[in-house]
Amino acid sequence: MINYKFLILVILICFTLLSSQAVNASDYKYPDYAYEFLGLDKHENFNRKMFNFNRGLNKYLIRPIHVIWASILPQYAMDRINGVSKNIEYPIRLMSNLVQKDFRNAGNETKRFLINTTIGLAGMFDPAKHILNIYISRDDMDKALSRRNIKLGNFFVAPVIVFTSPRDIFGRILDTAFNPTTYIGSPIVAIVKAGMTINETAYWQTLIYIVEASYADPYEITKTAFGIDKYIKMKNFDRVNIVSEFRVKSEQDDKLQKNNDVKLNVSAEIVKDSTNIENYETEIKQDLKNVSIEPNIVLANYYPQSPVTDSMRTMLLSNTDVSKSIWNEVSPWNRSFMKRLKTSSVNLAEGRDNYKFLYLLQKDKNSPLAIVIPSTGDGIYASHAMTFAKMFYDSGYSVVIHGNPFQWEYVKSMPSEYKPGLPANDASALRASTNKIIKKLQNKYGYSFENKVLFGTSLAAIDILFLANQEFKDNTLGNTQYIALCPPIDLFYSLNQVDKFADEWQNFSDDLKDKVSYASAKLVNFYLNGDDIDYEVNRMPFDEDEAKLITSFIMHQKLSDVIFTIENAPTNKKSNVYDDINKMSYRDYFNKYIKNNSDFDEKTLEQGVGLISISDYLKTANNYKIYHTKNDYLINSTQLKQLKKIAGDNLIILNNGSHLGFTYRSEFQTDLKNTINQMNYDL
Repeated sequence: MINYKFLILVILICFTLLSSQAVNASDYKYPDYAYEFLGLDKHENFNRKMFNFNRGLNKYLIRPIHVIWASILPQYAMDRINGVSKNIEYPIRLMSNLVQKDFRNAGNETKRFLINTTIGLAGMFDPAKHILNIYISRDDMDKALSRRNIKLGNFFVAPVIVFTSPRDIFGRILDTAFNPTTYIGSPIVAIVKAGMTINETAYWQTLIYIVEASYADPYEITKTAFGIDKYIKMKNFDRVNIVSEFRVKSEQDDKLQKNNDVKLNVSAEIVKDSTNIENYETEIKQDLKNVSIEPNIVLANYYPQSPVTDSMRTMLLSNTDVSKSIWNEVSPWNRSFMKRLKTSSVNLAEGRDNYKFLYLLQKDKNSPLAIVIPSTGDGIYASHAMTFAKMFYDSGYSVVIHGNPFQWEYVKSMPSEYKPGLPANDASALRASTNKIIKKLQNKYGYSFENKVLFGTSLAAIDILFLANQEFKDNTLGNTQYIALCPPIDLFYSLNQVDKFADEWQNFSDDLKDKVSYASAKLVNFYLNGDDIDYEVNRMPFDEDEAKLITSFIMHQKLSDVIFTIENAPTNKKSNVYDDINKMSYRDYFNKYIKNNSDFDEKTLEQGVGLISISDYLKTANNYKIYHTKNDYLINSTQLKQLKKIAGDNLIILNNGSHLGFTYRSEFQTDLKNTINQMNYDL
């Protein structure tokens, strides 16, 4: 369920240029982090209008300037200019550290400046980081003021600079005062300063685009990131050096763990109250006694931490070829795989928004077509979806990236009565929308697409298997095969697991902000310095509590986007929708929007949310593959055994990786590519 883009909060914190006293929202089932970190949004109506004004200003004025700039300079040149800009800002960071009385970091900043100014050619290169492991800090005068216990004040949205506050504005004034270029007034210097400003802010455009495309309410997620970022600075959590921590813990693993054998999913014991699970297991215990779930794929030296932490290793899945280019992402000259993907749309319901999808066709009109569907709540720009699409494309497939049915943009394009979450219904919707997409591409380009593969992860995986079952009974897509990664075997059980982790924030209610902000700071550091980490050491720099907090935030954010869209909440003014959202678990959502609006009784619903309900298809067909692990925290060993008995050799089991935490490993990718190539051959 977790995928790389699935952590946009962290990316927001990483790049935002942007503490008041927190109030505990005790009436909420789940914490409202914007409220926890910033208190009441006293100017929300004004803020939302100004936020939307800034979005329009960026779209029609600022972004075109950045596109022109990024079309003149390749990425390498932009990076060199950005290095010089950061080097010039050394006095700001120095004064910030001196005000904080952090003389050690002031010394490190001075070393960085001297080394990078000389050996690094005025800062164009960063030998201080790459040779001496001295990393640049995010210190500025706003941080210095926060460390001296000066309050943030009432936050608000200002033109161009987005979220700010009285302290933030004062900090910016002081930053300007300590910037050496402020005191050089020649026209040439002014032009250079303008170029540096354009160059630095151009890096924001990809982030802005992702936020607007990924969230139903960009205002709320940006506000949350602003609050967490300010708290991180105030607590000095941005000094976390996860690179060294990562390596130390990995060396300990090498000494203490000599094998990668793990027990069956012990986290399954967390959910004792899952519907009829104990009776269910008792009834089939004898039937499954002789079923073996020995792994088909063994991940060497995996060194498991905890199931939920291992699941986060899906962040390590990347393919540099997806975005590799000498040009910045906003440049029209960028021809990476990601930029070559074309955007189109189809209408799924009269009077509703058109539904967008991405695609890239092979020159061979007889090539098979792969439809890639990302994890829960993810849309067409999910980075994992692009990575998997690249695998298919390299194997000779034309590709379509289709968003998850449990995602706000999909909901916005469907009839108003559509409520996602029931696999059979989602599969029917997915089937209809996929047919429309295929027909549009066939009519536009004259392709036939007689052979197809549907690929899905997590919730999308169970959806495509239900779709396969429908196609098994009434074929409309033609010759189609299916690949499912980590589908929930019993959706109710999986939702209860997610809700259980989300509930655990209450265990940290006394120091929730510290826990959340420290985990976020680690993620920020992870992304900023990820290139310096040897991923072969196979460890994430988070303990189990931190992993649960991060996972539950991400999962509840995805639920929030869907509810926000279903309730047709406005983005330009204050509404009470978050009062309901922050009281709602996944099971609450299911009860309110699906069970209470369904003709099925609860027993029928329960039988229709698991793979066992489509066992006739799974036993009979041979046009699918399922990948699962023995320690996925969203299933238990009984469920896995039952699936193995039904699916047989069509189920591929890995010994480690929890939920999608194996996707970056070469052992899995090699097997997946073989499956993709074999399906291409069979088709």
